[in-house]
Amino acid sequence: MVLEKAILAIITLNGNSVGGGAPIFICETKKELESVAANLEAITDGIAHALSDELFIIVKH
Repeated sequence: MVLEKAILAIITLNGNSVGGGAPIFICETKKELESVAANLEAITDGIAHALSDELFIIVKH
């Protein structure tokens, strides 16, 4: 199966502000948030997008 045009993960500092069908990773610090986003970007072969200071998504284009 090949995934195209999908949100693969959500990484946030505030778990109460997100929901949906993608895996959600809740971090405690901004440094952890950026680290998790970078690692998931590499692991999933996706692209990390910062939607705010507290929220990243990993997408597959």
